[in-house]
Amino acid sequence: MKLYSAPVATNSADIHDWRPEDEQFWESTGKKIAYRNLWISVPALLCGFAIWGMWGIITVQMLNLGFPFTQAELFSLTAIAGLAGATMRIPASFLIRVAGGRNTIFLTTAMLLAPAMGTGIVLQHPEWPLWAFQLMALWSGVGGGNFASSMSNISTFFPKRLQGTALGLNAGLGNFGVTTMQIVIPLVMTMSLFGGMGGDSMVLVKDSGWILGKILAGTPTWIQNAGFAWLLSLIPLSVLAYFGMNNLNTVTPDSGGTISAFIKIIWLYTLSFVPAGLGLYLYLPAPTGLGILNMWLAMPLIVFSTLMLMRLAAFGAMKDNIAKQFAIFKNKHTWSLTLLYIVTFGSFIGFSMALPLSITVIFGISHVPDAAGIMQHTLKNPHAPSALTYAWIGPFIGALVRPIGGWVSDKIGGSIVTQVISAVMVLASVAVGYVMLLAYGSATPEQYFMPFMALFIVLFTASGIGNGSTFRTIGVLFDRTQAGPVLGWTSAIAAYGAFIAPVVIGAQIKAGTPQIAMYGFAIFYALCLVLNWWFYLRAGAEIRNP
Repeated sequence: MKLYSAPVATNSADIHDWRPEDEQFWESTGKKIAYRNLWISVPALLCGFAIWGMWGIITVQMLNLGFPFTQAELFSLTAIAGLAGATMRIPASFLIRVAGGRNTIFLTTAMLLAPAMGTGIVLQHPEWPLWAFQLMALWSGVGGGNFASSMSNISTFFPKRLQGTALGLNAGLGNFGVTTMQIVIPLVMTMSLFGGMGGDSMVLVKDSGWILGKILAGTPTWIQNAGFAWLLSLIPLSVLAYFGMNNLNTVTPDSGGTISAFIKIIWLYTLSFVPAGLGLYLYLPAPTGLGILNMWLAMPLIVFSTLMLMRLAAFGAMKDNIAKQFAIFKNKHTWSLTLLYIVTFGSFIGFSMALPLSITVIFGISHVPDAAGIMQHTLKNPHAPSALTYAWIGPFIGALVRPIGGWVSDKIGGSIVTQVISAVMVLASVAVGYVMLLAYGSATPEQYFMPFMALFIVLFTASGIGNGSTFRTIGVLFDRTQAGPVLGWTSAIAAYGAFIAPVVIGAQIKAGTPQIAMYGFAIFYALCLVLNWWFYLRAGAEIRNP
């Protein structure tokens, strides 16, 4: 005999009875609450992606406006934002279970107001030192961190049979923040959006562009709107999250109330800023840092330091909660799926960050030899395509197909889908590298631009589908208590792709061998293809095709 259970109060911030696997409960009560939280989560996550990824577009316009920084320094701004966002995902992976979903999504969305406003301020001062811009790029990492908490939160609301679809919708539509940013920022920079309150315009030194074509040199530009424009959406979204979302007390029994939850969130995010800032200081060259660590040493140092700080500096019930969630690191599937998610989301966000400036540098310059036969990369290409016209297409398609990846994986299995897209990415990466080789050795690189873009669209499509398939695998493979932290952790490590891709591609462009970056990515994809087969597809695998 089934015992009577009181209905859930759908207008209460805290929900004490949550049984999504109970079909009767789901249809009568759970579905309405789950989808309301999902549809508020999506635009909040979208803005998080936009704030995190905006430096990929801002640096292009800084170059067009004649800001006094080198190409390597501009690539560093994109890389810093990428690293900060990835590092902040580590504590964000655990926020839902120590602070509650509604508390976390509200506060982390409201936190985005600070980097949006700060970025708008520094962009009005091209004479300011590089570290001021790097600080804003670091602060923008808050938006990247929000993904881990958002996905962890949504996974707790839906039954296992809908995990692929729900997580695909949240992440896929949230990923549109990259595309939205790449379309909105070039547009708002063409107008005085806030009148006299928004500051004065600057004049383009080089041709720029937006989705409808070129913007000629000499055009007035309000680059500060790249930051200020997001205030128009962040303020109402913060209010909506506070009043419209829920905390599941079945998931977060010890949040301690709203103020206590806010203190925990701020404290854990602060713990991630410390190792990120220190690691960047050791990695970045003078005058900002010491330049004594390379990227491959700086990243593991930052990750390890963040985890240790969280373990040691947490307090009260939060300390025990985090310690319990660290159990995910004893499961080998946490590590295998982390690598597979680097292939998919790491590629998606890394290429999103690096592509705009890569287009500008590779195709905006005529690569010609001097009298001694040494290749020069300084002569402006009058027929160059505008990065701001084309860079949004790949991320748009990648985000568009992510829900499809989750849906197809619900039908045929996540690992099969991951295997197919990994093979596609191996081939496409090699092909992109070859096209880069041809373009970077040509006086007319624009002739290779369309194959370049077409191949990158293939990469974005495959990575977008793979994002959905990998997350579906996690949602099915782990139980409800561990799925959220694993989703957050894998997304955190994969997000370092936003740091790796700009650094690696930027360094290889500087060395005159941009194709090497893509060949290296292809080798990694091939290794992960074998890994996926070994763990989830081969005959005799412990878990087949989850």
